[in-house]
Amino acid sequence: MSQVSVAEAKNRLPELIRAVENGERVTICRRGKPVAELVRSAGKAPRGMQFGRLSHLNVELDPDWWKPMTKEEADAFLEGRRSFWKARR
Repeated sequence: MSQVSVAEAKNRLPELIRAVENGERVTICRRGKPVAELVRSAGKAPRGMQFGRLSHLNVELDPDWWKPMTKEEADAFLEGRRSFWKARR
């Protein structure tokens, strides 16, 4: 087990991480008192992004989603926005 100061740990972090990967424990000290310890993680490394993980979800779209709003629909939409912002004040 090795002890390093906070400044030294900042400057030598990649080297300290390699030491931890090799099984060594590294203690970081501030003014001679231990404040943190670097140890090898017991868990697995996180997996990368996987595509298709949400393919089981069924999403139904309105077949007329692309059509423009009517005047009444647009007014109702904008009124809902106005009431939202008024409530936040």
